[in-house]
Amino acid sequence: MTPEGSIGPSVDDLLEHVDSKYRLVLVAAKRARQINAYYSQLGEGLLENVGPLVDTGPQEKPLSIAMREIDAGVLEYTEIDPAAEAAARAEAAKDPEFDFGDPLADLDALTDPGIDLA
Repeated sequence: MTPEGSIGPSVDDLLEHVDSKYRLVLVAAKRARQINAYYSQLGEGLLENVGPLVDTGPQEKPLSIAMREIDAGVLEYTEIDPAAEAAARAEAAKDPEFDFGDPLADLDALTDPGIDLA
């Protein structure tokens, strides 16, 4: 019988699926947030995130589910090259039909007129 650690799949097993323990933490944390958001959105009917990709127990925590998904090899991640992303944004900015939009355009609608944010 192999000793069980504090998480189901051992860290050594999980590191076979990612290139470093730091990337393991990033991937698992991001996926756990997605799973948590999925469960939060179930009652609202939004379903913007994908639910668990492995069978889960009734009270299993999102991080444990994410670790088991990594161990099962059902998650894929891609590393984003900052230089390539900047080049793509610059190329998109040159296109006259492309609009990044104004992320602050709807800010006035979200604030109470009686409250000064300045």
